[in-house]
Amino acid sequence: MDIETLREYALRCKAATEDIKWEDHLCFSVGAKMFLLTSPAAVPVTACFKVSEEDFDLLCERPEFRQAPHFAKRKWIYVDDINALSSKEWKLYLQRSYESVVAKLTKKLRAELGI
Repeated sequence: MDIETLREYALRCKAATEDIKWEDHLCFSVGAKMFLLTSPAAVPVTACFKVSEEDFDLLCERPEFRQAPHFAKRKWIYVDDINALSSKEWKLYLQRSYESVVAKLTKKLRAELGI
């Protein structure tokens, strides 16, 4: 997995946007709410994304994952190398992260975004 492929997956989500936050973090959002945060300058590349409680518990059992700093309350997971997930897993978890963020957007904003 490389950052360009991960970027492509994230931008396939309807109304997804990307921007740089905190000087060097490539972030992907919908309705100005993040669903994926990456650190492309890190070696290896790291990432954080929102997960369900069940996925949070499952992923935290794996050595490459832990609670995301500053986001753990909101069930965000940190992966210390984006290669720890397969392409299929990334597609699944990104879609789930995106959908959980979309679900919290107002009906008005979802309509404006065409979601």
